[in-house]
Amino acid sequence: MRVEWVYAFRDNYIYFIDAEDGPDSVVVDPGDAEPVLRRLEQAGRRLAAILVTHHHQDHTGGIRALQHFAPEAPVYAGARNRGRIPGRVVLLDEGAEIAVSGTRCRVIETPGHTWGHVAFFFSGEAGAGDLFSGDTIFGCTVGELFEGTPDDMFESVRKIRALPTGTRIWCAHEYTRVYAREALKIEPDNPELRRRIERLRALPPGAPTIPLTLAEERATNPFFRWDDPGLRSALGAADDLSAFRRLCEIT
Repeated sequence: MRVEWVYAFRDNYIYFIDAEDGPDSVVVDPGDAEPVLRRLEQAGRRLAAILVTHHHQDHTGGIRALQHFAPEAPVYAGARNRGRIPGRVVLLDEGAEIAVSGTRCRVIETPGHTWGHVAFFFSGEAGAGDLFSGDTIFGCTVGELFEGTPDDMFESVRKIRALPTGTRIWCAHEYTRVYAREALKIEPDNPELRRRIERLRALPPGAPTIPLTLAEERATNPFFRWDDPGLRSALGAADDLSAFRRLCEIT
């Protein structure tokens, strides 16, 4: 699947899922319409649909202008967002499937950052796929719990962790460098995390760190490693959920 992106605001990613056999593009989390319209014009693309992970303004602020530009383009969001997403919205429940840009995606409810948060998963070849995770997952961390609880986020991460290990994760903000260093404070003896940090240091300043991969998050993101014996022992946790709750307390 072909994914492109533009920056918005300080560190937001707005994603484009481009059809391989035509001019259609699906836009994910358009917090600002201007860079979306500019890219569509420059690339000769047609706005076919909008996917929205949650209601925050930096993910939805461009919707009304884009619907004015392309009134036929549906806006898809999670069912728990009723009345919270601007414009004309198609609300989708957990497990719903929709066809966009010549392929199908599945809705995964991922409450925690917000109560109505969803992610959109496009399955790929065996052991692969693409997940548009919004503000649920970032490199080496999870999103801030504005409306949900640690227990909510645990269930959301558990769903994501169960996806094919080759899944690419397209998160909505560029935070990886900061939170990789924070993760090292929690797991200073994690060799995979140290190697990840070295790779990050080798990147040019300001270079994007997306897409993340599920395999790498499972190896280096503490919030994906609640069942690691060493980490659980360091946290003083007796079970998976207790370890996750403790991570939420200390980060």
